[in-house]
Amino acid sequence: MAAPAPVEDRILAEADLRAISTAFDPDFYRAVYTDLPAEMDALWHYRVAGWLEARDPATWFSTARYLEENPDVAAAGIEPFSHYLRRGHREGRDVRPSRLMSAYYGQVGWGAHEWGYPAFDGAPGLAPPRRSRAAGGALLLTDEHRAAIAAEFDAHYYLAVNPDVAQSGMAPLDHFLAAGWIEGRDPNARFSVRDYLADNPDVAATGVHPFAHYLLAGRAEGRAAKSQLGFRYDVIARLKPVEDRLADALAAAQRVRLDPPERLAPLADLGDLHMTFSHDDYTAHSGGLQMCVRRESERFMARGVDHLHLFPAAFSPMVRLADEPGPLGVVLNGHRLGAHGAAAVQAALTPGSVGARRSFAIHSLLGHDPDATADILAAAGLSAGFFWLHDFASVCAGFHLLRNDVEDCAAPPRDSAACGVCAYGPFRARQEAGHRRLFDRLALTVVAPSQVTLDFWRAHTDLPARGAVALPHATLKPRGPAPQTAADRPLRVAYLGMPTVLKGWPVFRDLAIRLAEDPRYAFLHLGGQPDPSAPAAFHAVVATGDRPRAMQEAIEALEVDVALLWPLCRETFSFTAYEAAAGGAAVITGPDSGNVAAFASNPAIGRVLADEATLLQAFQGGEIVALSRRKRKARVFDQVYSGLSADLVTP
Repeated sequence: MAAPAPVEDRILAEADLRAISTAFDPDFYRAVYTDLPAEMDALWHYRVAGWLEARDPATWFSTARYLEENPDVAAAGIEPFSHYLRRGHREGRDVRPSRLMSAYYGQVGWGAHEWGYPAFDGAPGLAPPRRSRAAGGALLLTDEHRAAIAAEFDAHYYLAVNPDVAQSGMAPLDHFLAAGWIEGRDPNARFSVRDYLADNPDVAATGVHPFAHYLLAGRAEGRAAKSQLGFRYDVIARLKPVEDRLADALAAAQRVRLDPPERLAPLADLGDLHMTFSHDDYTAHSGGLQMCVRRESERFMARGVDHLHLFPAAFSPMVRLADEPGPLGVVLNGHRLGAHGAAAVQAALTPGSVGARRSFAIHSLLGHDPDATADILAAAGLSAGFFWLHDFASVCAGFHLLRNDVEDCAAPPRDSAACGVCAYGPFRARQEAGHRRLFDRLALTVVAPSQVTLDFWRAHTDLPARGAVALPHATLKPRGPAPQTAADRPLRVAYLGMPTVLKGWPVFRDLAIRLAEDPRYAFLHLGGQPDPSAPAAFHAVVATGDRPRAMQEAIEALEVDVALLWPLCRETFSFTAYEAAAGGAAVITGPDSGNVAAFASNPAIGRVLADEATLLQAFQGGEIVALSRRKRKARVFDQVYSGLSADLVTP
């Protein structure tokens, strides 16, 4: 095998491959280019030869037309599909559909091709590796193999990700050598048994232990320890159809047992009242939106105003239709009144006495029937209120605006090719129509927690709002310089919060793995749940109603230099970004992170980097060290929280 490419070239190749793998359509490619050998991987062919032959990677993208209309890309010799996915769409460059699109749709019945990767469903990397015929592989495991594996085996990681092994009491290395690798279990966070066998069929055919082969031969030959397709490919491979998610939600709603209507009797005696609607029970769950509703409730109750909160008793991923089951959970002044039908809640409410102070705010319409919501408000004598933009559910059923849950889509027109290849595309009309019914029946003032969110919303919807205002959830009040840190310590880089794909955990994890042996950096994870797949020191930190500043205080106490906040979606606000800055950490993010990018674009706050390849280069080259607390003379702040709708209603 050829020697590996220089690091700089390999970074770009990996970034391009990851971008392509999220949108490439192997079914289309193989159907229209029938000269491909049956055993050849379609994505591999496109990368190494197909684009040079002007072959198209998907129905909606013409390679030839993109290069023709963008001569700068053609002159630079850049592969066009990755260019569009990584940069071109942000630069406003257009794409044209493949000239073979109609022919392909004719083959499949003239229906829009459903997004998915069925061609990869049976790929070797998705099935457990098979035991070698040679005595289960035992004869192929020499003393040299065992010694090499033992030197790089991570027992702590192995036990953390395999709790059944930990409970068995068996030595983790012995388990991995005897059975673990055959079951597809990994020896450390940097090596994937399944990926290595799938990417190297010659190794799989010999029956040799894959980790031993990598350590003693494969690494020197330039073979990859893990697949280079990236976490986005894995997300798409596991993507659950939206219609199945909706069906599950409806089934859950049908199972909800309703409480006796007598439990709603206190609603008839309410005077001054503030009503809120959201997607869940803010008293039972934690999170940014829940904290907002809790804070709003506290402000109104401090004025002597009762607070009534309504939420779907069973979560739903989109607006509910009139004929779908939708029991509501009811919370009055922080106390549960059970689950009830919308008609029962409407019947229990009264308009209140003349002069009563009454208001409402819709924090999320997910799981609510728009007409039933308007009817409930009418029963309480309300028609004018606030609609909060905590997400973009009023624009699309994919309320994070992530194409197939992995890539920012920027809310293209509903009839665009981009919507046609997205799992949420078929449901966008339903979501928009539901919100339009709500806006038509009520006089709603749209409230956004940031100006960038409000500007984006205005540009991508024509819902008839009565007015619009930007009201940040929090502002920063300077407190003074942060304490000086030691000059010779590593740069402390932290991920904040739960380790989820949506918030960019895989980006942090992969960076920590690549730089685990680099003495310039120390990686930390501050959150409520650890993930041993990343070599990062875990610190349990959860912000609650009683300790809203817990994260900020931990960042300050641990002297975090840099908070890596790389959400895949456009954040409408991001408490985490403000907590990081308040605790004295610099914020690093990507360009598609919404208000995080707007916030971090201030050089005094942080940096916005072009993409994940640029992020890695900044760390490997050492430029990021300039963001240490000592070098930038970090400052700390107090967060001043808003009262949300309470700040917009006259006491």
